[in-house]
Amino acid sequence: MRILDLLRMSCSSLWKRKFRTFLTVLGVIVGTASIVVMISLGLGLNKSSMDQIEKYGGLTTITVTESSSNGSQGGGMKATATAAIGGAEDSASKKKKRLDDAAVEEIKKVPGASTVSPVLSLHVIARRGSYEAGLNLQGMTIEALQQKKLVLKEGRLPEANAGKLELVYGNMVLVDFSNPKTGENYWSNGKVADIDLMNDPLFVIFDSDAYYQSQTPPTDKKTAPVPPPKKYLIEGCGLLAGEIGDFNNDAWSVYCDIEALELQLKKAFKNKVIPGQPARPSGKPYKELYYNSIYVNVDDMKQLESVQSAIMELGYQADSNADWAKSTKEQFGYIQLVLGGIGAVSLLVAAIGITNTMMMSIYERTKEIGVMKVLGCDMRNIQTLFLAEAGFIGLVGGIAGIILSYGISVIINFFVKQSGSEMSSLSLIPPWLALFAVLFAIVVGMVAGFFPSLRAMKLSPLAAIRNE
Repeated sequence: MRILDLLRMSCSSLWKRKFRTFLTVLGVIVGTASIVVMISLGLGLNKSSMDQIEKYGGLTTITVTESSSNGSQGGGMKATATAAIGGAEDSASKKKKRLDDAAVEEIKKVPGASTVSPVLSLHVIARRGSYEAGLNLQGMTIEALQQKKLVLKEGRLPEANAGKLELVYGNMVLVDFSNPKTGENYWSNGKVADIDLMNDPLFVIFDSDAYYQSQTPPTDKKTAPVPPPKKYLIEGCGLLAGEIGDFNNDAWSVYCDIEALELQLKKAFKNKVIPGQPARPSGKPYKELYYNSIYVNVDDMKQLESVQSAIMELGYQADSNADWAKSTKEQFGYIQLVLGGIGAVSLLVAAIGITNTMMMSIYERTKEIGVMKVLGCDMRNIQTLFLAEAGFIGLVGGIAGIILSYGISVIINFFVKQSGSEMSSLSLIPPWLALFAVLFAIVVGMVAGFFPSLRAMKLSPLAAIRNE
């Protein structure tokens, strides 16, 4: 018997028992929708967590800082051997490794580190009209700023070799501005400063220590007051995407080209020590600048741990979001298993319903089965007939269940957005999940119909014909 004939007979048999078939299919719909919605909640939570991690540094970036311990981590064996011989310590192992240009070049040689950029951070005072704010200025290479994939609302990133300092503002920078005379700010009246960061250049004071000292008159009349430091007019070139209240890792940051920043600092401080920079024992500054951290990006997330370990072996502290991401994935993996198990109970009940429907169908069609056997119908064809009916119930129920799942997912995400949550979507149904659910429903249907089909095969032809 041809496959098309078996499928036609299966559909015809199910159609004759419309109400029973509908109830059985309904059970599969509910079971499929339960599994899909439950798993989609786990996937949505996992994606939301990964997006959150991406906002706070990403999954392929490493932040390198000075090691909290003296000497490199790889120098322990040498120090131990030296102490055992003469009790003397290697002076090089005690020297703290600074983050300078030599450190940047050293880290660039680590296999897998694609982008390595020094990061120079500085607290500055910005003024415009009656408004004033303390800003966190971060200088990075142009390549690193491009690698960070900063989303701009308007403007552009700083240009390389532009010869002047240009600033890219985070979306929450305006919140920091306040009126020092009245004390009014965003947190007191809910209004941001009336400043157009793209078109209104800011007066920036780089020597914040001298600025604060100049604001307070000396208590001793013999002490000369500190003169106000020089202000520099700095233009903005870009504004990061986001509105006031959109919190992310870059919301309060102000980015610029590190080379332009270094030139500006040397111009502003000349032979004085830059705030945050170490000084010689004599109090004079070093010729070179030391960086607050080093930004490292790897091409492949699989190389992140090996690159991080290699950097730590060089004697630096290296931090990434790898552990955070790993623990988050494990946590939500367990949640998905639990939610999927809860949904699977509904599909198990549906499978019992399919088995019951197939058994009832066999009892009602005993004579038909006997006639088919007497006419020489192959036993496998009879089994395939009932398996096709069970599989068809699973197919129809699976497809309808997926449609219902998408509808429930849309409703869930709608209420999540209405609640003001930062999550983009709580329920996520990728194409592979929909396809898997339909195939799983078909398999469950055929498994549920397997034992009834065996019973149909074992029926005696003569007993089946005599059955009324």
